[in-house]
Amino acid sequence: MKNVISCLFSIVALLFLPATGYSSAPISAATEECLMCHAVYHPGIVEDWKNSRHAVTTPKAAMSVQGLSRKVSAVSVPSDLHDVAVGCAECHTLRSEKHDDAFEHNEVHVHVVVSPDDCGVCHVSERAEFSKNIMSHARKNLTDNLVYQQLQHAIIGTPLKQGNTLGLKKADDKTEAEACAYCHGTKLENKGTEPRETPDGEMDFPVIEGWPNQGVGRINLDGSMGACSACHSRHRFSIETARKPYTCQECHHGPDVPAYKVYSASKHGNLFSTENSSWNFTAVPWTIGKDFTAPTCATCHISLLVNPEKQVVSQRTHQMSDRLSWRIFGLIYAHPQPKDPDTTGIRNSDNLPLPTDFSGNFATDFLIDAKESRKRAQTMQTACMNCHSASWVKGFWNRYETTIRATNESVKAATDIMTEIWSAGYADGSRGESSLFDEAIERKWSDIWLFYANTIRFSSAMAGGGDYGIFAEGRYQLSKEILELQDWFTLRKKPAVDNRHLSEEQRKAVD
Repeated sequence: MKNVISCLFSIVALLFLPATGYSSAPISAATEECLMCHAVYHPGIVEDWKNSRHAVTTPKAAMSVQGLSRKVSAVSVPSDLHDVAVGCAECHTLRSEKHDDAFEHNEVHVHVVVSPDDCGVCHVSERAEFSKNIMSHARKNLTDNLVYQQLQHAIIGTPLKQGNTLGLKKADDKTEAEACAYCHGTKLENKGTEPRETPDGEMDFPVIEGWPNQGVGRINLDGSMGACSACHSRHRFSIETARKPYTCQECHHGPDVPAYKVYSASKHGNLFSTENSSWNFTAVPWTIGKDFTAPTCATCHISLLVNPEKQVVSQRTHQMSDRLSWRIFGLIYAHPQPKDPDTTGIRNSDNLPLPTDFSGNFATDFLIDAKESRKRAQTMQTACMNCHSASWVKGFWNRYETTIRATNESVKAATDIMTEIWSAGYADGSRGESSLFDEAIERKWSDIWLFYANTIRFSSAMAGGGDYGIFAEGRYQLSKEILELQDWFTLRKKPAVDNRHLSEEQRKAVD
């Protein structure tokens, strides 16, 4: 009885939503029924939702907005969604017939996992753009690529001593879920239902393998790929959260993709840190110089930007790569962006699923051409021009592309050495049961392009990341690792020295 009374009081309170800068919207009977209990059992979720745009406006009202301020790209939505706030039922019962995790809950068919296709009912363009984004294919691109799987196994597998050798036990699904799949996404599968005790008695709930997960390439129970909540955290789904760089740092912190830490040390990051408390992170469109005065990740890659005259500088996009000419994440070399976000079909000249061969030659059939690269570079530079002169932007871009060429040359030197090591039989490479990453010397080689060359490129891309271009996992470490790689190979090639006549100290020095 106590719980029932609490629920009744909660629903009364919910009818008077807090002031959020928007007029309140009517709540559907189905959502009211959800809130009656969940306001008590999950108050954090409900409070987040109450402070969201979803709670205080209706799809009909959102679709009535004209011009650049419009945030909903759908021109029509199902009639039962028109005139009510987007609440629990509107998301968790939408398209339930498409969801393998749909189950009966208090006589209603609901699904646990809200997918991009659910969000796409109102956010049509954003959903379509994200499906063309390499992020939405992040899990598939990882799990369906033999070379990437070798790297993953070498990193998260459990080392096992087997006689005089060291083997690797494959990581279990739970380890993978909190390692690579945390960002790349898990594959969700319904394994049936199980009873669970709740304050309202025992209820049956689905058992979902791979859940919880908010990875950008998650495979959902309706077959869709991705998770909007990776950037628009549940249940507030805030534009402000998505526009601040802290959201991106969750997966882009490094050292393999060191975007956030390099940005934090850059002049742009410095300005964000000192000035962002006075910025308007919710304005749509986002006005350069008025709403913000230095770029965040979203400024350069996603947001609809206008100048103070309301002229469009950059169109909003959830594809993200359409402002990127280079893919500076080394695989093994920096290279032009892939044509297709599904990179599993890429084959280099050695028939490996990599965008370059070991000599640095691009798999051009699968990558954007020079014309498309220039177009994307110009799209990015157009935003830069609103704060910098043409000569500044041109000078920066020349340095950036010089850095790409220089780091690729360094990586080639390292890869040439590693190729000689494999040829000489001092490491196995991909022969037999071996992989490219399961010996210590191979890991030294992969560190060169996966960590140090990447950090240098990101430092250049951020228009300067302080010491990250030099001593903080930058050029110092890159050159040092290449020297050590060559020294390792040179020592292996030297004939054995007869040191029996030497003292113990001399033998140690020679060794």
